Amino acid sequence: TGGSTVALVGKSGSGKSSFINLLPRFYDIQNGEIIIDGQNIKNITLESLRKEIAVVSQEVTLFDDTVRANIAYGKLNATEDEIMNASRNAAADKFIKKLPLGYETLIGENGIMLSGGQKQRLSIARAILKNSSIILLDEATSALDAESESKVKYAIDNLIKNRTTIIIAHRLSTIKNADKIIVLSEGSLV
Repeated sequence: TGGSTVALVGKSGSGKSSFINLLPRFYDIQNGEIIIDGQNIKNITLESLRKEIAVVSQEVTLFDDTVRANIAYGKLNATEDEIMNASRNAAADKFIKKLPLGYETLIGENGIMLSGGQKQRLSIARAILKNSSIILLDEATSALDAESESKVKYAIDNLIKNRTTIIIAHRLSTIKNADKIIVLSEGSLV
């Protein structure tokens, strides 16, 4: 349902990541259909489908470029105000301003200069800037310390507000805030 949050839970190998990867058509289903807003996703162009989906996962992909360029990858024609606003909502603005060249700082290959929590917040800023209607979240806080986790949690709350969200849940706090919980086991809905 539009604007609701669904948590996917299940043991490792139960099919949670596979489920998440089907929605943006990283691979296609063999039978059945996936319907979003009354449309079979096989009948929508990949560009149109993926424009409406933002993915935030534990495996953050960052480029050997500036902080600004990494955030703006979510919307290449973004204005300065849009980039700053996305950074503030992702709780990233303060740490970015402390970097040697602020938004113009080169972060190194895959963000080598940044902590795990900082990488996550850049990834969330990118997703906020993209402004997609569907958020796929492979719960991004599981490998962070408590302080980083609270900042990333704040950023995630801003990201998913009023958006359809599917979260691979590893923590009870995520599950209790979901509108619906789907339990998977060995590739099946149980």
